[in-house]
Amino acid sequence: MEKERLPRVAYFCMEYGLDSSLKTYAGGLGILAGDFVKGAMDSGYPIVGIGIKWKQGYTDQKIDEDGRPYDSYMNNEYAFLEDTGVTVTVNIRSRDVVCKVWKVDTFENVPVYLLDTDLPENEDAWITGQLYGWFGEERVAQEMVLGIGGIRALRELGSNVDVYHFNEGHALLAGFELIKEKMNQGKTFINALSLTKEEIVFTTHTPVVQGNEFHPIDRLVYMGANNGLTIDQLVAIGGAPFNMTVGALNMSRKANAVSKLHAKTANQMWAHVQDCNEIIGITNAIHKPTWVDESMIALAEKNEDEKLWQQHVKNKRKLISFIQKRTGVKLNKEKLIIGFSRRAVPYKRSDFIFQNSTVVDHLLKTNQIQLVFSGKAHPLDDTGKRIIEKLISYAKKYPTSVVFLENYDMEIGKMLTTGADIWLNNPRRPKEASGTSGMKAAMNGVLNVSILDGWWAEACIHRVNGWQIGDGFESDDELIQDEHDLQSLYKILLNEVLPTYYKDRRKWINLMKNSIHSCKDQFDVKRMLAEYYQKLYM
Repeated sequence: MEKERLPRVAYFCMEYGLDSSLKTYAGGLGILAGDFVKGAMDSGYPIVGIGIKWKQGYTDQKIDEDGRPYDSYMNNEYAFLEDTGVTVTVNIRSRDVVCKVWKVDTFENVPVYLLDTDLPENEDAWITGQLYGWFGEERVAQEMVLGIGGIRALRELGSNVDVYHFNEGHALLAGFELIKEKMNQGKTFINALSLTKEEIVFTTHTPVVQGNEFHPIDRLVYMGANNGLTIDQLVAIGGAPFNMTVGALNMSRKANAVSKLHAKTANQMWAHVQDCNEIIGITNAIHKPTWVDESMIALAEKNEDEKLWQQHVKNKRKLISFIQKRTGVKLNKEKLIIGFSRRAVPYKRSDFIFQNSTVVDHLLKTNQIQLVFSGKAHPLDDTGKRIIEKLISYAKKYPTSVVFLENYDMEIGKMLTTGADIWLNNPRRPKEASGTSGMKAAMNGVLNVSILDGWWAEACIHRVNGWQIGDGFESDDELIQDEHDLQSLYKILLNEVLPTYYKDRRKWINLMKNSIHSCKDQFDVKRMLAEYYQKLYM
């Protein structure tokens, strides 16, 4: 593709995981966005990012002496952000809110412009205080800054844009601003919506209906988020209550899901949305320079088996040292380390491996398996916090073989996906849209043991580059699905993973090489960005 002739893209996202030092991300959505803008820089794509400068970011989630998670927040300042000198104003709850525009391009990424309301002239300076913090009105206010403020920032910056890419529904209000611009030029609502639709593409990430954001219509109107649109026009776009995903689907000319299986799930979920085009699958990918030990790829390509193994052992030692510094627990480098880091929600089944103590008790007491967990629960999610409490209780029960690393971030994620032996993932299929941590593990020679969900349903070559848990089984009865998957997990662990690790080093190394070879190009952000241009932007 000739880069100078490609459409110029403005990429809107609520969060960006660029570096652990920049607290503008919560989890997988932000990590993907960070990798996206880094990959765009590497390949020279004409893309800019639009986001928010979060004063306190997402929660710093620590564990107290009783094993309970608690949330803490710090005000962050960043000397490396560039003041663009640009401000824009957004009217929120009938008050003018001034948004300062900062630029970050420090992390070998295309420019990302971050909007900030933390200014003395603002009565509501804390709108950009906490990522995913507080309640419905605050969320709408934040999305007004991202969407309406983001479009106005692009205009003030003089950025020429051909395509507006909404990465999740948080950015939908940018579409309202685009409609308003056209109506101010004399277009009717129908014409303005039709023209705006030709400019927008949308990525959906949530394969569970209840997980998609919605708001009462009167809340949007009270906050001023309707941006001049009537109630009937709002309902025509997103229904009542107003569903942000439905609205984004109705306002975009093309939409994508983040894996092939997720595309199937998403098309079934949103089949009732009138005039919605088919949701295509563009599987997520990762930025290798950020996440992958390039020497592992180089050694795999040269078939230098012993050196590959020694490099893995070196990475494993680094992980063991990291864990010891954080927790005081020193794991055994000769024993199998299984890594698991996920957002703490029920469908991800974080404590799944512990369900039958008859199976795992002996393995843990003899350190045949060592489990390292990390992850956060949303600050307002008591269920998620109870999941973490369970994991902490197992760490107390098995103090030399189970570890929980508190306050999960990019640094912990990189250490685990580089230094573990096994990467465990056991969501209830088909509720994992994609996942990217397993891709990082795979390219580092860390073998996946995973449910056939998300990206792994495409990548897995069973017993060749890792192992599948189950056979793609799905059930509306969670008890039936859990029992089916649990028996498969134990069977794979006891009959294949452990015997191979402890008794067949040559086979293990072959699995590592196959894992690296099969994933290093297919799940590289270069492939993903090329697909976005070919299938979504052009």
